[in-house]
Amino acid sequence: MAKALADIRSLARGHTEGCLATLASIMHATDAAPAARVAAANSLLDRGWGKPVQAIIGGDEGDPALQIIHTIRRIIADPKDPDRGLYAGTGVTPRS
Repeated sequence: MAKALADIRSLARGHTEGCLATLASIMHATDAAPAARVAAANSLLDRGWGKPVQAIIGGDEGDPALQIIHTIRRIIADPKDPDRGLYAGTGVTPRS
């Protein structure tokens, strides 16, 4: 890691306690906009517990997310195989 980046991280981390206090005060401020209070609460939760895992919804073969995953697997498995790789279904024969 570059020294400048390490210095910036160190300086930013030095403000952690104040940042958390600011987020907590916004979250508790009844006169703050509801969106600001929710954003502050979410920010505190993310820092304390981590962001929640996003599940892939679906599971059937028609699911676009699964189609993308299958395509990526085919490309990685053999990118030059015209039946399985990057060129699958295109009619293009890859050059060696």
